[in-house]
Amino acid sequence: MRQQDLLDDYRNDLLGVFGDPTLVLTEGKGCFVTDTDGRTYLDLLGGIAVNALGHGHAAWTEAISHQAGRLGHVSNFFTTPEQLRLARKLLEITGAPDGAKAFFTNSGTEANEAALKLVRSHGNSADPRKIRLLALKHGFHGRSTGALAVTSKEAYRAPFEPLPGGVEFIDPTVDALEHAMDEDVAGLILEPIQGEAGVHPLPEGFLEAARRLTKDNGALLVVDEVQTGMGRTGQWLASQGTLSGELVPDVVTLAKSLGGGFPIGAMLAMTPDATDVLGPGKHGTTFGGNPLAMAAGLATIQAIEDEDLLENARTMGRRLRDGLRAIDGVVDVRGNGLLIGFDLENSNSVEGPLGPKAVSAARERGFIINATGPSTLRLAPPLIIEGTHVDAFLEALPAILEAAHDA
Repeated sequence: MRQQDLLDDYRNDLLGVFGDPTLVLTEGKGCFVTDTDGRTYLDLLGGIAVNALGHGHAAWTEAISHQAGRLGHVSNFFTTPEQLRLARKLLEITGAPDGAKAFFTNSGTEANEAALKLVRSHGNSADPRKIRLLALKHGFHGRSTGALAVTSKEAYRAPFEPLPGGVEFIDPTVDALEHAMDEDVAGLILEPIQGEAGVHPLPEGFLEAARRLTKDNGALLVVDEVQTGMGRTGQWLASQGTLSGELVPDVVTLAKSLGGGFPIGAMLAMTPDATDVLGPGKHGTTFGGNPLAMAAGLATIQAIEDEDLLENARTMGRRLRDGLRAIDGVVDVRGNGLLIGFDLENSNSVEGPLGPKAVSAARERGFIINATGPSTLRLAPPLIIEGTHVDAFLEALPAILEAAHDA
C-alpha cells in the first residue's frame, strides 16, 4: 500500500493522541530507518532517546530471539536468572551502595509512579505532616495521573484536573529550593537535564543542594534519569560524578535506552530510607521484569560496554555541539553526550514557528529530528552514531534552516 493510504488507515483506526504521524516506517539498520515508499532517513532522534544501539543490532536481536525461544513470561510469583542478572548489573554500573535494590517496570512513567508511591509511603510512615511533594517547573515525568501531577506543563495537566494533590512547582534554582524545603516535604523529584523542556541542564550546584536539603529535612530525593540515563550523556547516569559516594539520591528511575528499543523501566532504591518502604503487597506489575525485557536490557548494557559507546557518546556529542555552534542561525547549544538541544534565531517563519518547519525540512532531506518548542530542536541519536553521520547532518543543516525560513 502507498504510504498515504496507510496514514489514512491510522487516522481511521487509531486514537489520535499523538496527532497524525508523518511517516510509516518499515525497517531500520544501524542509524537509518526506511519508510514504505523506500526512502531512507538518518535517525537523529533514536525513538526519543530509546534506540541506544540503533536498529537491528545483531547482539540485541539475538538475545531477544534466544530468550523468546526459552521463556517469554512468568508471573511475579517467580523470578528468572535474567531478572537477577539485570538487577545486579544496574546496581553495579550506577554506583549504587551496598543494600540498594531494583524494581522493574514497563516504562519510565511506571518507574516514576513507583517512585512517587515510595515517597508517599515514606512520608506517611515518617511523619503524617510530610504531605508536600516538590517538583521543578519545566519538568516532565510522564502522562499517567501520578506522574502528570509532578509534570509542570499546563497544557498536559489542564484537561485532567484535579490531579493528585500536594505538589508544588518551584524554579530550578538553589534559592527557590532553599525557600521551599522544610520538614513537611516528603520528597523532591527532578531531571538532571530537562529533556522535554528543550535539553536544559540544572544549574551548577543544584543537585548537591538538593541532596543536602532533602537529607537535612528527612525528604527523599528522586532523580528521574529516564531520558538521560543508560549512556545517553556519556556516562551511565547524568547525575554520576555529581551525586556519588555519600551523595547518592534515594531513588533513580530509568527507561528509554535501558532496553535498546524493548519496553522496560526500572526504579532503583539506593539508600536505606528507600529500600524498606515498599514491602509485599504495596506495589506490583504484571509484565515488569519479564524475561524478554531483561534479556534486552542485558544485551544493551553488554553492547554499550563492548563497543565503548559511553566514549562514543562523549566524542560524537562534542562533535555535534561544536559543529552546531559554527552554523549561522543556531544559538544556545546545550546538553551532554548525545542529548542535545539548540535554539534557532528568528523563530518565526512566514507561516509559523521555525522549529516545526525545520523538522519538516530536515525530513525532506533525509534526517529525523525533533522540535520541543517553537524555536528549539532536540537531537538524541543512537549511541552508535559515527562521525560521517554527524558531518552529513551538519553539512545539510544550513540548507534545512534556509528552507524552514522560506516555508
